[in-house]
Amino acid sequence: MCGIAGIVGPEIKKGDLDLMLTSMAHRGPDARGVYHDKGFAIIGHNRLSIIDLSHEADQPFSDPTGRYHLSFNGEIYNYTELRNEIGLSHTFKTSSDTEVLLAAYLVYGKNCLEKFRGMFSFAIWDNKEKSLFAARDRFGVKPFFYSNTNDFIFASEIKAIKRIKGSTQNVRQWANYFCYGSYGLPSETFFQDIHQLPAGHFLEFKDEKLQIEKWYDFPERISLLKRTYSEEEIKQKYLELLKDSIKLRFRTDVPLGFNISGGVDSSLLLALVNNIHSSEKIKAFTFFTGDERYDELPWVKEMISQTGNPLEKVKLSSYEVPEYASLISEVQDEPFGGIPTLAYARIFEKAKDSGIKVLLDGQGMDEQWAGYDYYKTKDNSIVQGTGKSGSFKPNVLAKEFRDLALKPEYPRPFESRLQNLQYRDLFYTKLPRALRFNDHISMAFSTELREPFLDHLLVEYAFALPDEMKIRNGVHKYMLRELTGEFVPFKIAEAPKRALQTPQREWLSEDLKDYVDSRLLILKKSKVNEWFDFKYIYKEWEDYQKGEKQNSFYLWQWINTSLIFENS
Repeated sequence: MCGIAGIVGPEIKKGDLDLMLTSMAHRGPDARGVYHDKGFAIIGHNRLSIIDLSHEADQPFSDPTGRYHLSFNGEIYNYTELRNEIGLSHTFKTSSDTEVLLAAYLVYGKNCLEKFRGMFSFAIWDNKEKSLFAARDRFGVKPFFYSNTNDFIFASEIKAIKRIKGSTQNVRQWANYFCYGSYGLPSETFFQDIHQLPAGHFLEFKDEKLQIEKWYDFPERISLLKRTYSEEEIKQKYLELLKDSIKLRFRTDVPLGFNISGGVDSSLLLALVNNIHSSEKIKAFTFFTGDERYDELPWVKEMISQTGNPLEKVKLSSYEVPEYASLISEVQDEPFGGIPTLAYARIFEKAKDSGIKVLLDGQGMDEQWAGYDYYKTKDNSIVQGTGKSGSFKPNVLAKEFRDLALKPEYPRPFESRLQNLQYRDLFYTKLPRALRFNDHISMAFSTELREPFLDHLLVEYAFALPDEMKIRNGVHKYMLRELTGEFVPFKIAEAPKRALQTPQREWLSEDLKDYVDSRLLILKKSKVNEWFDFKYIYKEWEDYQKGEKQNSFYLWQWINTSLIFENS
């Protein structure tokens, strides 16, 4: 897991690339490299060494002829199998997945993407054709941002692009965020002239022309899968795929741990990790706040008592929020998910301090097994667990700004309403934003986050199953719970879905009341104050302090915006 950056254009300054790499030094503190094709392109890399720690595996990595040069962020988990498949077609000089990726491209061309099981974003410069080929993994676990005004510029983080070129706010996207909670479509960011390569797409840039194509067609993949299995067959096949995914993600040359909450998903991950690696007890991390209404420590301790794993309990206190909010806002570049994201960030900080460079977690189960509450209602919300209170307050927005908002529309490629909601959450709403939050906070502390539940074979298999295998008699993740019950205590396997929570609602009106007041004042003085009618903002804030506090998302939106624009 690393940071990649590059510039394609006729008049490139190496100092510009140095600025980009320095802005992302946290993503790869172990090595830095640059390849410069003078007059055409320059690509760079910050390395976090995970597989093959030798400097022979540093990047940009070049093929034996010196024609192709790779800058790669992520992991190809099945690199051993691919290396054996490539065989005599390539003479390997390292034991890295990086070299396997480049060799696969040389042997299979663009079709190499279909062979990869992993998370990745990478760019390959061809100094003969003077062309760039870049690609992103199926679900967008690893980021790829780019700008195509004047020179073509790409990087793992927006800040690296902003470091060498001006940026304009994508005002419509901001309006959509405040009115609908949208973080943008797959190609969008909160900046008008900075874009994302969507998940499952590749791009080619040559002769100042940019072409983008989809290489992973999820609906087509689902249409090819069999749907009629017995319940026992489903459990056996899914468990087989899941164990294989976990085994692949244990391939590392550095210490590994995992994150655990008290939920079904991470409890199953914990059980299977210990089932597969019974000879060693992998260290687990969990966060808590000291508020029994929200903390999941009782469920975590229940699981740990069964497995005996060492457990690191990481506490976030309310007084730490202001400092961490500023830090994580700087890391994220765009709006992020509130105090739960800060609490999660503390885990990565503790892991780094403990000498652990790789963590696993349970992201992705709710999207593939229909775990969210609105999957069985007529509510099409994209915010989980908000109760009856509205998540957004468009009434506080200036009319001209509010009128820019367009309610996002998402494709519905399936006959099933449930599958269309799952598809939306996998590729357009919940998963993309969670992956961005998690990538940026893990890399802020130079740790690699792996998602065993997001192996594409696993997601496709579960997604393609009939609706009644996911929700039955009002029970979400029905078949997964049936499977989980064989490995974890009953009260965990059968527990209802709980949103990843902290006392954000209470803290904002009590412990952090003065902090909210100060952030609203900063927002009022910021360059985007014209977006808001502060008479209504202060009225909502006053009502919030007096009311039931069912939902604090809109308050966080204002706080987060004040953080982003405080010094700009």
